[in-house]
Amino acid sequence: MKALFTYDYGKEQMDKIRALGYKILHIKENDIPDRQSEIIDFDPNVIVCYNPFEHLPIEALTNLKWIQLSSIGVDQVPVDRIVNRGIVITNNRGGYSIPMGEWIVFQMLHHYKYGQYFHQIKSEKRWKVNTHVRELTHRKALFIGTGTIASEAAKRLSGYDLTRIGINTDGREVPYFDKCYPMTALDEVLSEMDFIILTIPYTKKTEGLICKERLSLIKEDAVLINVARGNLIIESDLIEALDQGKFLGVSLDVFEKEPLEVHNKLWSFDRVMVTPHNSWISEMRNVRRFDLIYNNLKAFCQESELENQVDLNKGY
Repeated sequence: MKALFTYDYGKEQMDKIRALGYKILHIKENDIPDRQSEIIDFDPNVIVCYNPFEHLPIEALTNLKWIQLSSIGVDQVPVDRIVNRGIVITNNRGGYSIPMGEWIVFQMLHHYKYGQYFHQIKSEKRWKVNTHVRELTHRKALFIGTGTIASEAAKRLSGYDLTRIGINTDGREVPYFDKCYPMTALDEVLSEMDFIILTIPYTKKTEGLICKERLSLIKEDAVLINVARGNLIIESDLIEALDQGKFLGVSLDVFEKEPLEVHNKLWSFDRVMVTPHNSWISEMRNVRRFDLIYNNLKAFCQESELENQVDLNKGY
């Protein structure tokens, strides 16, 4: 078996993979344009990567059977070049859910406890009590998408006396949620929510999900958090709502265009927390990611079922 890696997990970990019987070629994704012929000659059975697809010579790789992504999202995958070849795609679903779940709780508390205010008065060496600080108690939090990220956040919120509502395709019950509704009920429940948290995969159906019409349904003092994909929100509509005084706070870790351009108005709102697609980061990220990769590579050798197979037609 041959495996192309675009990230080096360290000698000990890579030797464990070699011990499974794999020959490994390591090429960084930025170097792929200059090393296409080497990849073609190597002709891997497996590619472990994030997003090398713009320059990856897939059509010339006759033995390629499977691509293991390091990401949860799969919107970078060129579906038309993959599906017709019957290449299996697996992602890292669940691998970043714990830090992202913690991040969501952190952002909820940041806005309700006026973290930005206290950071500002500290920088000015001012001693001034803020009497607007709120409790999470008895609030309602809506998670649009009830996958592993939302579940980890909802699990951590179980210690707070608030209601955890989920939206998914069919309204099926999911652990750690008090109630789930189908996507068709989204507009009905939006107006009741104190927190709206986007954790749903990006697909053509979810693009622009939070638009001017839906923003108008949300409470004036709600908190909006997006850790999924920037294109779920129409940014121009969000900026217009913020200009009109909407939202107690907004936390955006993802954007329509990344990096967020310096002239983008989202930088200028004090009540908007802008972070550089950072919610998935923790000191455990490579450990969990490698464990999944190793287990799947072992299963592939044994012709067993791979974990986290993606339905590219659905987009998740």
